[in-house]
Amino acid sequence: MATLPNPLPKLASDPSGRSLGLQLPPGVLLDTTYDGPADEPLLWHAGRDVSPGNWAALGAPAARVGLLPLLVDVGSTQGGLEHWHLRPGQTSYPGDHEAEEVLASYWDEYAAYEAGAGDDHPGRDKVVELFGEPATYEEQVAPFGPDWPGLAPAGVLAADPDVRAAGVADALSDGRGDWFKQPRLALVPARRSADIPAAIGWSGPVNYESDVARLCAVLRSWEDRFGIRVVALGFDILVVSVAAPPTTLAEAEAVAAEHFAFCPDNVVQGEAETLRAYAEELVGERVWSFWWD
Repeated sequence: MATLPNPLPKLASDPSGRSLGLQLPPGVLLDTTYDGPADEPLLWHAGRDVSPGNWAALGAPAARVGLLPLLVDVGSTQGGLEHWHLRPGQTSYPGDHEAEEVLASYWDEYAAYEAGAGDDHPGRDKVVELFGEPATYEEQVAPFGPDWPGLAPAGVLAADPDVRAAGVADALSDGRGDWFKQPRLALVPARRSADIPAAIGWSGPVNYESDVARLCAVLRSWEDRFGIRVVALGFDILVVSVAAPPTTLAEAEAVAAEHFAFCPDNVVQGEAETLRAYAEELVGERVWSFWWD
């Protein structure tokens, strides 16, 4: 596949972005990766915290020149973006993967792991004492079982996906949600919003999936079916806006199965603990967030 031209090098001599038709505040061009400096900048981010309205003001003009908006957290406990262990050179292309194949493989791997896991393990008694008896695998994934249930049907758009993304970005900018300490507006050279994590070689899910492009293939499918946009990234947190969320519990359970495969920690280490309880939180939800341990 032909490489998407990267407009970011122009900002080295034109920090305001006027040659690209942009009006940028002072910012930072990031080329730091785990393997050393990249040949070209991976992203630009503003030097000040984002404010409501910034996304809408800059997003559309930037997209016209191949740069997509993103919020990045520069104030996480793990440090700024230079400590994110970005590895674009180790990332494949999202279009080389099929979303259903990726999700089915995750679902099957988790089922196989649970089938081979014993009920007894070091420290289990202490965990039960502190948190109570954990849900069984069957309870976790009900109403489904060990066989992959398939993709959820597409939702119906309740809003324009880009307008919804701007609204979610404004909410995060205004301090709603407790995911980010210092969100700043960034611009990433990417063909579509779902590709942003792969474009920068984001390693947030590395303990679960070492090639984030496989997860981006799922994000592409969610773009098509649910109108999602990648709105924000932290060290190990992904937040997307949702323009076509499930509207019934049955729809939400089908989506929840995909979320379980995509990021089991959302359920097994979350407050819901079971897919059914998690699904109740997805009905009409405009924001999906994912965290990998």
